[in-house]
Amino acid sequence: MDHGARERTDALPSHRYSRPRYRPSAHARDTRTSGPHFLVSDGAAATGATLVSVGAPTATMARSMPQTSPAVKPGAGFADTLLRRIEADEQAFVLQYVQPGLVGLIDGTLSTLAPIFAVALLSSSHAALLVGLATALGAGISMGLSEALSDDGGQTGRGSSTTRGAITGVMTTVGGVFHALPFLISDRAIALVFAAIVVAIELGVIALIRKRYLEVSLRCSLIQVVFGGVLIVGVGLWLGGL
Repeated sequence: MDHGARERTDALPSHRYSRPRYRPSAHARDTRTSGPHFLVSDGAAATGATLVSVGAPTATMARSMPQTSPAVKPGAGFADTLLRRIEADEQAFVLQYVQPGLVGLIDGTLSTLAPIFAVALLSSSHAALLVGLATALGAGISMGLSEALSDDGGQTGRGSSTTRGAITGVMTTVGGVFHALPFLISDRAIALVFAAIVVAIELGVIALIRKRYLEVSLRCSLIQVVFGGVLIVGVGLWLGGL
């Protein structure tokens, strides 16, 4: 083998030895710049460079991690959403069920007082009973139709007109029937006393419902409904005494 071929063979090592051996540099062999001693080495430039290169990934990871404030509770958003949902459902319940029922109960309780007491004074307990039942049923049908036909619920968002009409009609009938039932007693004086007690209970129930759902004070509500009831009973008694 000639001298040129030997030089080419030496220049191109075999595959077995093609990977160069690791030769640590003079900087790596310097024990002053290895391990924890490197952080307190005298080489300020080398230290700064190393701290920057090590701290950069940490800063990037810190920016990528979500930052949560300790003052914010994880369940606060869910609690607020649930509270708003409950308030919305209660408002819809009041509009679609409570208000139609309250209108019927007030009308049935108050509007039937005058004819019942007037007939009781003019005639007998039996006549007052029949007039009271007829008035309660007629007022229930009238109020139910009025509620159903006056608002279909599409513009006001008060729900189905059929449902509201049925609730109003039933509650009107209930409000008128209860204080007519005492006239099942043949003694007219005793029947009038029991009828007055039933009317007082009905007015108290109306005041409690208004306080619970309409946020009207109990005292103010009692004054309003009692004043209206007294006026209507007075009209009935006045007409019955003529």
